[in-house]
Amino acid sequence: MVGERDGGSNLWAPADMARRVVARQHENVIAAWEDVQLADASEGSQGIRLLEYWRILWKHKWIIAAAAIIGLAIGFGATLMTPKVYTASTTIEIDREAASPVGNVGDVAPMERLARDQEFFQTQYGLLKSWSLASRVAQAENLANDPQFLHAMGMRPRVGRKAAAGGDQWVVGTLAWGLGVYPVRDSRLVRITFDSPDPNLSARIANAFAQNFIASNLERRFEASAYARNFLEQRLAEQKAKLEESERQLVAYATQQQIIQVTESGGGKDAPPPQSLAATDLGGINGALIAAKANLAQVAERYRSVQSAPGLAAPEILADPTVQQLRGERAKLQSQYNEQLKIYKPDYPDMLQLKAQMDDIDKQLVVAGDTIRRSLRTQYDAAVQQVGNLQGQVDHLKTSVLDERNREIQYNILQREVDTTRTLYDGLLQRYKEVGVAGGITTNNVSVVDPARPPGGPSQPQPMHNLMTSGLTGLGVGVLLAFLLEALDQAVRKPVDVETKLGLPVLGSVPLLQKGVQPLEALSDLRSPFSEAYHSIRSNLAFSTNDGAPRVLAVTSARPEEGKSTTAFALAQGFARVGMRVLLVDLDLRNPSQHKTIGADNRVGASSLLTGAVRLQGAVQPTDWPNMFLIPSGPLPPSPAELLIGPRLIAFVKEAQEHFDIVILDGPPVMGLADAPLIASVAAGAVLTIEAGRTSRAQARSAVKRLRQGNARIFGAILTKFDSRKQSYGYGYAYAYEYDYQYGRKEEPAAANRPSVLTDRSRKTPPAA
Repeated sequence: MVGERDGGSNLWAPADMARRVVARQHENVIAAWEDVQLADASEGSQGIRLLEYWRILWKHKWIIAAAAIIGLAIGFGATLMTPKVYTASTTIEIDREAASPVGNVGDVAPMERLARDQEFFQTQYGLLKSWSLASRVAQAENLANDPQFLHAMGMRPRVGRKAAAGGDQWVVGTLAWGLGVYPVRDSRLVRITFDSPDPNLSARIANAFAQNFIASNLERRFEASAYARNFLEQRLAEQKAKLEESERQLVAYATQQQIIQVTESGGGKDAPPPQSLAATDLGGINGALIAAKANLAQVAERYRSVQSAPGLAAPEILADPTVQQLRGERAKLQSQYNEQLKIYKPDYPDMLQLKAQMDDIDKQLVVAGDTIRRSLRTQYDAAVQQVGNLQGQVDHLKTSVLDERNREIQYNILQREVDTTRTLYDGLLQRYKEVGVAGGITTNNVSVVDPARPPGGPSQPQPMHNLMTSGLTGLGVGVLLAFLLEALDQAVRKPVDVETKLGLPVLGSVPLLQKGVQPLEALSDLRSPFSEAYHSIRSNLAFSTNDGAPRVLAVTSARPEEGKSTTAFALAQGFARVGMRVLLVDLDLRNPSQHKTIGADNRVGASSLLTGAVRLQGAVQPTDWPNMFLIPSGPLPPSPAELLIGPRLIAFVKEAQEHFDIVILDGPPVMGLADAPLIASVAAGAVLTIEAGRTSRAQARSAVKRLRQGNARIFGAILTKFDSRKQSYGYGYAYAYEYDYQYGRKEEPAAANRPSVLTDRSRKTPPAA
């Protein structure tokens, strides 16, 4: 088992195991408490990120301030150099469509067929900004020859000549440049503005734009109506000629085919269509035939009833007035005869006279009945003849009508063409009359709500707005520049950079010493931030392996003068202070420094061991610090890499582990050389020291890559020369150094002589596995 130095006389005396166990248990408790603090800190990662942003801004505060000041200066200069501009505004209202006094006749105008949606208003805004409207304003106001306009716009008036009609291109371009069209949200109002150095001129041109826009709108409507009238006149002439031609063809065909159409008088909209004479005659004779047949049926019925009834019993005979009169006279004679028969005998002359009178009446009744029968027979024969005649006429007219119908097919075609052409002609004529009325009383859908007035003050420049805008712009540029510089900054400046840029755990960060303070002087004060930082690193290394602190630890750096030798010495001193036997070996065979720091003899050292000139006991030198021993570099060899690559380095390290608790190898910087990877490969692990703000990410990555290519295990990195004041707004480093490392400084002086308690609450990364 390892031994302990006994009064400096016996170098290989047995170690005090109880003291070492107590020290390691104390370190385990401290590290566990640090892990709890790390878990609590992870909950505030969002706040830490905001603090990191603030740290970046504070770090580059002078750049941001300079950018803001430059922006303010530019804004101030631009404000002084900007000429005064006056803005006049007139407000107009644009309705979707204008009301027409003659009804919906605007469908013929393309302007009024625009969709009632946003496209309509976008079209109106485009018309307001159009070049043609600006040219119209220039012509209406004669701006090309207006001295006020030309002087205000910085152009000399023309002498001896006039501008072209509508104003030249410069005047129109100036009007278009100074014009502004701003729709009022959720309304039909539109603000028309114009900017110029003259307030009266601005109001005049703004009003001119509104008035000429209204006039151009009316002209477009009138021109659209005039176009419609011309179009309708042309169509009317065509339809009229077509109607006349179709009517001529119809009359010619009717004359040729002898087709005569008869229209009933008093016909209106619902009157039946006209018919030919043959069809009219057929209708009339057919009606007469029907009546004749009905009459024949009645006469035949009466004749049959007379023929079948005996004597005067037929109803037709009884209904005859003559028969009724004769029967009445006979009834009177019969009554008189019957009365006198009661008095006289039948052969009485008066009775005989009455009898003769009755017989005479009976004869007359028989004659009357025969007459009625003959009359009915005559009526029957006449009715039969009439029906026959009418039937013959109907049959003849049917043939004529059917023949005429065949000839009327082409006639009807020509008639329909005439009717269609006449309908089109009447419709066009009516629309032509309506368009003529609408064109004479055109209405407008644009009106002026508020005319422009000369503004009371300039709209430009706006000093406060310009200064605020330029200042904020400069501030924004400064902030962007600060973040850009931070993104381009490849240096490892703070512990979080080690984790994010290198992917290594942070074993600790060593503060930058004040000017004139030496590392040995700072390490002699056990309560100084410098010393406490290495105490924290030593505690982290105690948990880097499953068996505690590594038995063999290599310390190197990416480049020279990063504090690797000071780190190796401080770690050796720290482990020795807690009762562990520590051997510090200076293997920087190119630029050694440990013998100078400790004040040891460098005539015999590591180079002597590696060449086999001496044994381990002959190279180890005691130091002024208990439990800490040193092997200096010894004479510098011509080829350190060839010396380190031999088997003696492995044998030397193995032998040193048998006599010491911890062997710390102070190797050279990586720097693209093979020394550091060779040394790290024989150690249990390596520690990479990185100088804050000086070592770039590329250099550190290259060093890590070289070490890993040499199969070295990297426990983590130590950030040296870390200025907490420059990082005072990130991750609480200022608090760590100003509070944790100063805690207990006012206690009794005797506490300074006690062993280190290793209370490190500044470590922000977990110990390496």
